[in-house]
Amino acid sequence: MLRRSHLGRMACLSAALLTGHLAAARPAAACPASLPPAVERMSLAVTEAHVARREAVRVLAIGSSSTEGIGASAPDRTYPHLLEQSLRAAWRGTPVAVTNAGIGGETADQTLARLAAALAQPVKPDLVIWQVGTNDAITGGSEAAFRGRLEQGIALVRAAGSDLIILDQQYYPAIPDHARYERFVGLVAAVASGAEVPVFSRYALMKDWNRQDPGLLAGMLSSDRFHMGDQGYACLAQALGRDILDAVTTRPDPLQAVARAKRQKLPDQVTLKRG
Repeated sequence: MLRRSHLGRMACLSAALLTGHLAAARPAAACPASLPPAVERMSLAVTEAHVARREAVRVLAIGSSSTEGIGASAPDRTYPHLLEQSLRAAWRGTPVAVTNAGIGGETADQTLARLAAALAQPVKPDLVIWQVGTNDAITGGSEAAFRGRLEQGIALVRAAGSDLIILDQQYYPAIPDHARYERFVGLVAAVASGAEVPVFSRYALMKDWNRQDPGLLAGMLSSDRFHMGDQGYACLAQALGRDILDAVTTRPDPLQAVARAKRQKLPDQVTLKRG
């Protein structure tokens, strides 16, 4: 299984395809065009198989306030709702349902209990997007305990046979203890990397917005300067949607491409130009 530890992941989808399929996830203002480069393509084998067979894709978006959509002006402005719209548009003929299971204020242990219950149901999600870590980092929880909960959650999803994407912490200007906060961000990356689980790094995305222009990040946040607002959720859904579409889009087999090239007849004479 391939893993990815940063966000971005824009390769191999044409600009025209993305503009059309993800338009529903954008408000009036466009999202920033540049994203940090991908490390590796996500591996979402279960989701990819369902899309290939045009079978229903069930997505469970679970986490705390960023999943619930605190800061959004309406339920249809949350990232899970916008993601569902964009995936439906891209996978025409494939039913897609994204369940918003976000509850504001939760820490990882609280979300884990709900995740376990969801995965124990007869009909399990094909893809789990687990947004985790912000409240653990800012409420004084133990780093060792947080690591253990990450490992437990990954094991639960893996045992259920579902795909998993971990959505890491948000970046915001008033982080009280940057060193501690970034250790928690690093724990998500390290545990997921060791388990070969893809991470969509919201932290890197938002920090890059701030690097480009603090005003850009400010426009992505709600009035509390902590949660995302409509624009931030829309751009999150767009960027995450790009990753998911990229993961389930068939790519040319490079070995077949080489074989085809070898079969091509070469011209009788080749003229070399010097200069």
